[in-house]
Amino acid sequence: MKPLSQRAYHVLFVTPALLLSVAIVLLPALLTFGASFSRWDGVSAPAFVGLDNFEALFADNVFWAAITNNIQWALIFLTIPMAIALVAASLLLSRRKSGAVYQVIFLLPYVLAPVANAVIWQNIILSPVSGLLGFVSKNFIPLSSPLTEPSTALYAVAGVDIWHFWGYLTVVFFAAMRQTPEEQLEAAFLEGANGWQVFWNVTLPNILPTLGLMLVLVTIFSFLTFDYIYLITQGGPARATELLSTYAYKFAFTSFQVGKAAAVALVMSFFGLIASIVYVRMSRASLEA
Repeated sequence: MKPLSQRAYHVLFVTPALLLSVAIVLLPALLTFGASFSRWDGVSAPAFVGLDNFEALFADNVFWAAITNNIQWALIFLTIPMAIALVAASLLLSRRKSGAVYQVIFLLPYVLAPVANAVIWQNIILSPVSGLLGFVSKNFIPLSSPLTEPSTALYAVAGVDIWHFWGYLTVVFFAAMRQTPEEQLEAAFLEGANGWQVFWNVTLPNILPTLGLMLVLVTIFSFLTFDYIYLITQGGPARATELLSTYAYKFAFTSFQVGKAAAVALVMSFFGLIASIVYVRMSRASLEA
């Protein structure tokens, strides 16, 4: 029997991963694309309707409110948790012996189930009846739950998700910062640079690839966010926390308009695609520089 060539071995090893990607990524994506141009309740045969689903979405004020909320959510997560994580990771660099302990503590909210985190914040902290907020309101300062106010509900849920997510970012940035060459740091300190100057001129440039990747991933995750919104507010009050994900979910599983849900999913993918293209171009520019 003739032995396989090196190329044949490469194909043999890649084929299972390629088939898996086609089965769980490409095929569902194509089905979603097709469903977005049809009227389908998930049971009966789909009927082609062209662009009707998209026209209905663009005429719906809730759709534009969801996009606005998603953009706000993305901007929040591209700034607040990223800044907290960068500061925390920088501080961990000076904790050589206890750094591992701090990383475990920071990761605890991230490894907890979203349901557990949602219960902690909704019933133990932000509840006006039985939570910490209720205790403060009854005994000190009258306060209303931010989850019940349309003007603050989105920011309150975002705060819960930031508490869950920032530790993960911290560990990622800390791992990247530890790869900064020691000779660069020593040279900067010998030149009389302070901590901020070392971070800005030495550490930050070295972690730019990681920072760029996390910015793209956070943008994509922001437009895929579903769990904390659905667990805590279900898109309320008065659609104040409605995101594209919860908007699509209600179409698919409440009104059984799967075609419209697929159309919303395509819009969500569009934002992720833009973020990915920006990252690829930034990566190419950095390689060519």
